[in-house]
Amino acid sequence: MTPSLLVLLVANALPIVGVLVLGWTVFPLVLLYWLENVIVGGFNVAKLLLAQPREPASWAAKLFLVPFFVVHFGGFTFVHGVLVLALFGPKGTQAFDLLGTVPTAIRANHLGWAVVSLVLSHGFSFSWNYVRNGEYRRASLNALMGQPYGRVLVLHFTVLFGGWIIIATGAPVLALVLLVLIKTAADARAHKAERSRFAALPAA
Repeated sequence: MTPSLLVLLVANALPIVGVLVLGWTVFPLVLLYWLENVIVGGFNVAKLLLAQPREPASWAAKLFLVPFFVVHFGGFTFVHGVLVLALFGPKGTQAFDLLGTVPTAIRANHLGWAVVSLVLSHGFSFSWNYVRNGEYRRASLNALMGQPYGRVLVLHFTVLFGGWIIIATGAPVLALVLLVLIKTAADARAHKAERSRFAALPAA
C-alpha cells in the first residue's frame, strides 16, 4: 500500500466519526462528497498548469484548456450541488444559492474538519504522486481534462443512489456507515487507476 493510498483511506474513513459521534444523516455525507468535487477540480487545475512544463506547445494549449476546464467543470459542479441541496437538503433550502447555503450547512453539520481532511488527502496525493514521483512529466493534458468527470460520475452515482436507499429505509446508522465504506472503496479504486494511467504514459 502506497503512502498516498493510506492517507486517502484514512481521510475517507473519518466521516464514520461524523455518523457515529455527530449524528450525521444522509445530507451531511452527500454534501461532504459534493464538496470533494470542488477540491478535486481545484487540484486538477494545478495539475493542468504543472503538466509537461518543458513543452512549449503544452503552455499554448493551457491558455485555452485551463479556463475551459474551470468554466465547464465549474458549471457541472454547480448543477450537481443544486441537485444535492434540492434533493437532500432541509426543507426550505435555497438550492441555487450555493455561496450562501453551503457555508451555513458546513457550520451547522460540523463538516469543516472533514473537508480539511479531504483537502489534506488530495494535497498529499498531489505532492507525493504528481510532483515527487514525476507524474506531471508524463500526464497528458487530454487525460487530465477528462479524468475528474469519470471519477465524479462513478462516485456520486454510488453516493446519490445509496442516499435514496438510506432515506427509504429510515437512515439507519449501519446503512450510513456502509455508504461511507462503499464510497471509500470506489475512491481507492479510482486512485489506483489514476496511478496506473499516468505510469503507463511515455515520458515527455
